[in-house]
Amino acid sequence: MLYKHKYLIQIQVCGNCVRLYSLKLAIFCVVCLCITSLSLCYAAYGQSNAISSYDIPNNPGDYLTVVSNTEGNEQILHLPLKELLFNVTPHNDASGNLISLSLELKPELNNLYKDIGLFDKPRDTVFIYPSFTQAAYGKNGFYDFYNNKCDTKCLTVHIPTGIHGIQASSIAGAWALKLLNYPYLKDEDIDKNPDILKQYKRVIVLHNEYVTKKEFDAITSHPDVVFLYPNALYAEVKTNYDDNAITLVQGHGYPNLSMKNGFGWKYDNSKYEYRVDCNNWNFYSRENYTLLNCYPEYKILYSDQLLRSLQSSSPADLLDDINTWLRYPNDQSSISRLLNDYDANGMHVPHWVKNSAIAVIGGAISKTEFAHLIKYLSDKNMLN
Repeated sequence: MLYKHKYLIQIQVCGNCVRLYSLKLAIFCVVCLCITSLSLCYAAYGQSNAISSYDIPNNPGDYLTVVSNTEGNEQILHLPLKELLFNVTPHNDASGNLISLSLELKPELNNLYKDIGLFDKPRDTVFIYPSFTQAAYGKNGFYDFYNNKCDTKCLTVHIPTGIHGIQASSIAGAWALKLLNYPYLKDEDIDKNPDILKQYKRVIVLHNEYVTKKEFDAITSHPDVVFLYPNALYAEVKTNYDDNAITLVQGHGYPNLSMKNGFGWKYDNSKYEYRVDCNNWNFYSRENYTLLNCYPEYKILYSDQLLRSLQSSSPADLLDDINTWLRYPNDQSSISRLLNDYDANGMHVPHWVKNSAIAVIGGAISKTEFAHLIKYLSDKNMLN
């Protein structure tokens, strides 16, 4: 059974630290997250300050509320518990503040996990955990320098020996993919052996904001790269493995404020970094790259369509009308566009057509076969 291979992820508050435990069978992995005043905190220069709490007033619809404050731009996100792809159990103190969070696979979603995960499929897609970015956002790190809290000594930081993730290092996305049995590498793995990426058909980049030149070259030369998070490949660092450290070379306003992207990468999409709700997420293509137009740290926890797209031969194809209808099945404009593509008219598409639409996106059936289905429904007056 798939569920026998579950993970249990638990976030527990301890002083100014959140420990993330990942359990696969009887194996534990300790992971630490940043926390401030018993609330999940993602604090950094130019990066979201996000507080996560569980909303438990007299509201019949339970949801997890995340308040994200980016440079004074407050965004409140409501994560619907019933739509979450994992069992999410919040644990609160007497005042209702979130003190821990458990996350595990849902046994009733085993078939879904087989669809959107890599349990019964070749594990030829790898994601890169941004360990260098984790280091940069740590205490006495790059962001203390940016905020004038210390001098250039803070531009050299130790490479973490464990995963102590925060939103800035896309920890939720990383664990979601790990739960779904995706293999992963860390930044230093690629820096030490750039050719390692050639073992995989597809590379998924998270919020790998800080990378070395060797890692940048390895990623950008790969024939199939999905940039799941914006603001990746933004600044150059160099490594010193004798000291187990990285040092900022250039980028992110250093060594001068005019220095933005440290590699001069023309496909930098940092402008999407603060679109944290991802309500209108879309992939788009640039050469051999597929990029997302938002920061999916929370969306990825309850959007099976987003996760499913990672296995599509061309994720950007999800911009088409089939995908739009899947995301907004009751929206009349999306219904009309879908039916117009197949020269059909109507006001309604049966819900069960969703399975065939997903099969088209996954390549299991052709668009011609899907067109035959739409024509059949039209002929039988089942679209009104």
